[in-house]
Amino acid sequence: MLLSAHGAHQEPEAGSPQTEVVPSRRPITGERTTLPVTGSLTGADGIRWLQVMLPGRPNSSTDWIAQQGTRKLMTAWHIVVDLAARRVSVYRDGRKLRAFQAVVGKSSTLTPTGEFFVEETLKMPAGEAGGPFALALSARSDALQEFEGGPGQIAIHGRNNLGGTLGAAESHGCIRVATASIEWLAARIGPGTPTTIYG
Repeated sequence: MLLSAHGAHQEPEAGSPQTEVVPSRRPITGERTTLPVTGSLTGADGIRWLQVMLPGRPNSSTDWIAQQGTRKLMTAWHIVVDLAARRVSVYRDGRKLRAFQAVVGKSSTLTPTGEFFVEETLKMPAGEAGGPFALALSARSDALQEFEGGPGQIAIHGRNNLGGTLGAAESHGCIRVATASIEWLAARIGPGTPTTIYG
């Protein structure tokens, strides 16, 4: 979890090129930015560095941030989306707890594959399309650079005012699940939760 904004560097060195500045809070909910850590080391300069997954394009990218100004969090949860089976499986401590049928991206707007994470969990306003909740992912659409004013961000969300047949491929790339399923997920899944999409 970031307690302050962090520069993301290509290498674990303060003088290495900086690719972006990662804000300490997410843009929609304002909750703290939580990034999965994929590696760590102490640089030649004595600084402790963390290799982290980054949200946005290019998908599944990683860079290095200084450990100072972060707080370590642990999660036992892992979401796995099988596009071929059109199914969302939820694991805790490596054990599958639930599996939900889903609507996935159609052939012209495929759901991107790779290793991602949950950026933030949103409670949607009553009547908003895709409610009642959305797990906004670090993934971005490969087909749409933007969607309804946003950055083409992929989410796991409900079907309110969207519909869609569970088990079908007919979305713009997002993953839609039944209301009871997204309510179950939103009550348990927090920012930083690893999410694997394959198939």
